Amino acid sequence: MSVYDDYVLPHLIHLACGTRPVRKQREKVVPLASGRVLEIGMGSGLNLPYYDRNRVERLWGLEPSRGMRRKAANRLRRADIPVEWLDLPGEEIPLDDDSVDTVVLTYTLCSIPDWLRALQQMRRVLKPGGSLVFCEHGEAPDANVRKWQAGLEPVWKKVAGGCHLARPIPRCLNDAGFRIDHMESAYIPGPRFASFNYWGTASTR
Repeated sequence: MSVYDDYVLPHLIHLACGTRPVRKQREKVVPLASGRVLEIGMGSGLNLPYYDRNRVERLWGLEPSRGMRRKAANRLRRADIPVEWLDLPGEEIPLDDDSVDTVVLTYTLCSIPDWLRALQQMRRVLKPGGSLVFCEHGEAPDANVRKWQAGLEPVWKKVAGGCHLARPIPRCLNDAGFRIDHMESAYIPGPRFASFNYWGTASTR
């Protein structure tokens, strides 16, 4: 792992994913989590303040980046909910089938190389009747913005940890076998090429 990936990139991601508009998005979805919860791409722990401690029985944080886990250390020490780290990528979730009540997925799907396999793994560990709670940026509805996304993405991925600007989030979820139960979408404040958000809940079919 390079110095950039281990030290610089975690700091940049923490700043970009901790802006006020993004925090407001987290606040909309994270409190929906309950029971045995698996957060995919926990990063620097930005979701921790929004969990409802009275609803969460156990929390696993899957995060393959050593730099991001290091960045999260202080937040985890201050949190009043224990977190068990899983230091593997989303494509390799080391949990049993049907063992999780809620999967939390926020601003992570964009950077997972094999998004289909990762979503299928999330579906595998999710209990029947469980819920995938998500908030992701992705493909914009406006043609002119999609052109910007397509043009910028090759460079953007190199500096932003493999982040894809235009993943079609609803289609990704459907292709992986999820049923979207509720979803909203809108531009949030920020550069339009990276600020179209999809958020809601999904379940296994």
